[in-house]
Amino acid sequence: MKEENIPSGANRGKKRLGRGEGNGHGKTCCRGHKGAGARSGYSLRAGFEGGQMPLFRKLPQRGFNQKRFQTPHSVVNLSELSKIDGEKVDLESLKQAGLIRPNSKRIKLLGTGNVDKAYQVQVSLFSKSAKEKIEAAGGSFIEE
Repeated sequence: MKEENIPSGANRGKKRLGRGEGNGHGKTCCRGHKGAGARSGYSLRAGFEGGQMPLFRKLPQRGFNQKRFQTPHSVVNLSELSKIDGEKVDLESLKQAGLIRPNSKRIKLLGTGNVDKAYQVQVSLFSKSAKEKIEAAGGSFIEE
């Protein structure tokens, strides 16, 4: 969208505080009288309701979130293995090929795509289809 096509009022001007009482934003500058909100550096915590019991604490806890206890892992598809130099597939070779982030600790190999050569795979987790395809191509899995 070009600048001349922007509808009028789309970009509202900055609220000019403390420039006299005539514009409605003078004197206390929309902060009210005294109190924490009138001070510099004050910011409300998310969900804070002025000391009243917050709504999220009144509601009952429901369910269980497994993510808190899971260890994160990077996902690699079989179709991406062609970017690796050599036949060994492990943490270092995947990092060098740029398929996973440098701070990754665990890898899961998924069976999407085809395998063109026999790989020696040493990863934390792998899908059933990935294992079948690699072994069908003459590859093997090394225990980690």
